[in-house]
Amino acid sequence: MAGLQADRDILAGLAEAHRDEVEFDKQQLAFDKKLLESTTSQEHELDGIHDGLEFPTPEERATLRRVCDAVPWPAYLIAFCELAERFSYYGSTVVFTNYIQQPLPANSRTGADVKQAGALGLGQRASTGIGTFNTFWVYVIPLFGAYIADTRWGRFKTTAVAVGVALVGHVLLIISSVPGVIEHTNGSLACFIIAIIIMGVGTGGFKANVSPLVAEQYRRTKPFIGHTKSGERVIVDPMMTISRVYMYFYLFTNVGSLIGQISMAYSEKYVGFWLAYTLPTIVFGLCPFVLYFGRNLYNTTPPQGSVLAQSLRIWRQAMKGRWSWNPVTTWRNMNLPDFWDSAKPSHYSDATRPRWMSFDDEWVDEVKRGFKACSVFMWYPIYWLTYNQLNNNLTSQAATMETHGVPNDVLSNLDPFALIICIPICDQFIYPALRRAGINFSPLKRITLGFFAGSAAMIWSAVLQHYIYKKSPCGNYAATCADENGDPIVSPINVWAQTGSYVLIALSEIFASITGLEYAFTKAPKNMRSLVMSVYLFMNAIASALGEAFVSLSSDPLLVWNYGVMAVLAFIAGCIFWIQYRELDKQEDALNNLAVGHLEEKH
Repeated sequence: MAGLQADRDILAGLAEAHRDEVEFDKQQLAFDKKLLESTTSQEHELDGIHDGLEFPTPEERATLRRVCDAVPWPAYLIAFCELAERFSYYGSTVVFTNYIQQPLPANSRTGADVKQAGALGLGQRASTGIGTFNTFWVYVIPLFGAYIADTRWGRFKTTAVAVGVALVGHVLLIISSVPGVIEHTNGSLACFIIAIIIMGVGTGGFKANVSPLVAEQYRRTKPFIGHTKSGERVIVDPMMTISRVYMYFYLFTNVGSLIGQISMAYSEKYVGFWLAYTLPTIVFGLCPFVLYFGRNLYNTTPPQGSVLAQSLRIWRQAMKGRWSWNPVTTWRNMNLPDFWDSAKPSHYSDATRPRWMSFDDEWVDEVKRGFKACSVFMWYPIYWLTYNQLNNNLTSQAATMETHGVPNDVLSNLDPFALIICIPICDQFIYPALRRAGINFSPLKRITLGFFAGSAAMIWSAVLQHYIYKKSPCGNYAATCADENGDPIVSPINVWAQTGSYVLIALSEIFASITGLEYAFTKAPKNMRSLVMSVYLFMNAIASALGEAFVSLSSDPLLVWNYGVMAVLAFIAGCIFWIQYRELDKQEDALNNLAVGHLEEKH
């Protein structure tokens, strides 16, 4: 009888879910219509930014070609700070693997050796574990940096203070590697760990705020009519302009990381780790000067108080009456188009409206959009799992192949090198060609493709690792293969065979990583941009924590399994991601053009 009752409950739940699906489809059509109508409201208000511009009609929105606006040059100053910071961060971390994993060469007091540089000699698992912790740490701190920026200092001041903190960590990093310290493994390791913790505080505070700060230099938010040199009437789209800002912001990022990684890899090999940590510190020291001399040019947003508690209260209000013992019903109730209506002030009379509702309906719409963006980011840890292989395991893989005098950690620079080439190609040729062909290559489509490109990169790495094992004299223990004198024996495969992995990872970054920055900025309310950006960055920390579960696969003889598991996870995640968000993708233009909401702080 209990089984029959369970069957009846299941059938009832399925029937209820079917009714909800029919109702959902009806309400979705009405919601889409309402969104499109709302995008035309308040478009012609004078605000000192859009005054005198001609705005497109609904018909022109549907027919005219869209183009980018010019990028304001203060954005390039901030992008230069990102270049210097990434030079310092990647220039330092690119040698972490060898510093931790490889032993100090014989008769060396600096760690330099033309064959294989090293210092602590703790092995690959320790190298992967510490590297994963470092990645986790620098992407947890943005949550704290976002809170400070939103409630106390604002984005600009928080960025400036974070630079100072990171510089202290860089100095300690130099101390850990100078002759006289590096020979003492325990003391050097202790100083090194303290250095990366302090650096992480500065780097995390910087990353949470520099990304929204660079995009805030472009102030227009409403599409307007423009003309090309040929006289063509077009729509100048602020969202596309923000996309271009982040494309070139990421370009500056990878210019810095490319130069930093290549030069520091040779510094460790021929001079020592102390130089590989000193040069990044000097370059990073340029940031305070650029921030100071440009302080009166930047468009900055003052702190407006934390709105996280208010946002969660809005969500809790919207959930009232939506819970069900049937999880399918609860999920569908949360995704109904009218889910947020009960949290809007217009839903109540003056007598029944809760006192904490110190905002308008438009701000609720913005909060809803921010929550949707955060739900999109929940899939990113799977993507970052594949990307993070670049920082540790692929560097170790290169050490088991014929490098022909090239430092094994130089090969990772194929990733930023490919990005520097591919970003302008995508921005100037591929994306415009897709728009001319009428193909809407929207952010969610790009993110989906990023998952698939990351999966392809891991497949390439898995196949390559298989052949390394196959050709190594030591079989599946290629990383520790050595002759009777202790000199490493590598597999007879040219290290440049890794090129495919790095190029595919670079393409995945263009589609997933850059688009994630764009999505975090454009979908967040103005007073939640640092918060939403930090949530996006926090996904990398979650990926690093998940990566700790795979550390046991990051050594011989299991590396083929390591790359294979990453490939399968990224592919499955990409498929589910698109299935879940294909309907949200259809609302992209309407969500980008919501009216600006207002929130009054209660004191």
